[in-house]
Amino acid sequence: MRILVTGGTGFVGRPLCQRLVEAGHELLVVSRSPAGAREVLPAQARVEASVMAFAEARPEAIINLAGESIAGKRWSEAQKDRMVASRVDITRELVTLCGQLAEAGAAPRVMVSGSAMGYYGDQGDTRVTEETPPHDEFAHRLCERWEQEARAAEAHGVRVVLVRTGLVLEKDGGTLAKMLAPFKLGLGGPFGSGRQYMPWIHQADMVALLAFLLEREDLSGPFNASAPHPVTNAEFSATLARHLRRPAFMAVPAGVLKVGLGEMANLLLTGADMRPARLEAADFRFEYPTLDQALTAILGR
Repeated sequence: MRILVTGGTGFVGRPLCQRLVEAGHELLVVSRSPAGAREVLPAQARVEASVMAFAEARPEAIINLAGESIAGKRWSEAQKDRMVASRVDITRELVTLCGQLAEAGAAPRVMVSGSAMGYYGDQGDTRVTEETPPHDEFAHRLCERWEQEARAAEAHGVRVVLVRTGLVLEKDGGTLAKMLAPFKLGLGGPFGSGRQYMPWIHQADMVALLAFLLEREDLSGPFNASAPHPVTNAEFSATLARHLRRPAFMAVPAGVLKVGLGEMANLLLTGADMRPARLEAADFRFEYPTLDQALTAILGR
């Protein structure tokens, strides 16, 4: 297929683009910095600065991963607006493209659009599936608006899949990369009480499930993109420390995080026992279903 990808130079986007090219797909990538993107993406990828630049190419599928990092900066009101706009605006452009192509009888077959575990908000110990009602807070409202924009493509005959992603693990980026340095120094430990859940997924499984959802024409709607065995923050810390052969007793008090990070501290102090119920029902198979398996693959022991 001709596949249009946004967020193609990101932590998940880069290995995904490589996989799509290796599978024989024609790759169209939207990037704010086309020259830089061409340096890191497969040579076969066509890169442009805007969604509408690909209107004549008539993409047959879309994978939408664009969005400013939710943990990149302190959550001022201006930063919140940027996080929402970076997701909503490009998703709206993609839906506009779908509408134009539909008028020409060439609507994309599918749009796989990003979302996040933040859709559910703080769920405490509740076992969370795609049917679980959300807790109303900023992260939920951001994800809900993002998903609503994507769903608008359904009016143009496009199958829409919403991917509510947990923490993606690999050593060269994401949350784990930020944790490795202090843990290797023996300065790691849980955040706050450590009882909050941390849904996670190995990067390889994340890429695989995006390809799976792209190809399965019978699947639409929300999917939890997380391994089937989530762990609490305390369990995650202890497991990572064991793999690194380091202690993990330097707990960070909730109050310190709130002072340092403000409202963004909620990302670290709350969570959801999120389960990939719909993926498992669709017979998707995780290569790394447990945290031990994932960290063994990533850290080499």
